[in-house]
Amino acid sequence: MLSIKKTCAALFATALLGVGVAAPAGAANNSRQNGLVNVSVGDVSILDNANVGIAANVAAAVCGISVGPVAVLAANTATTGTQNTVCKIGGQAVTLTQSQ
Repeated sequence: MLSIKKTCAALFATALLGVGVAAPAGAANNSRQNGLVNVSVGDVSILDNANVGIAANVAAAVCGISVGPVAVLAANTATTGTQNTVCKIGGQAVTLTQSQ
């Protein structure tokens, strides 16, 4: 139970940090909206319509791995539409899907 709380706390902190950093950049240029990704754990969506970098950071934090390889998967998902599984946690797959 403590591990789930730590994972949720890390996810929440990463999402807040990402939103705080991404908001000014998004406000500067609203013309490009492609490349958005969703992050899900099992059938629960934890992040929708996120920038590739933010989605990679959140998925890496949930999985406890470095962000580099996850960023490659997120970029692949955004450009090809291929669903990618980052890891499994608690028997549930952490997946990246292209935002519609």
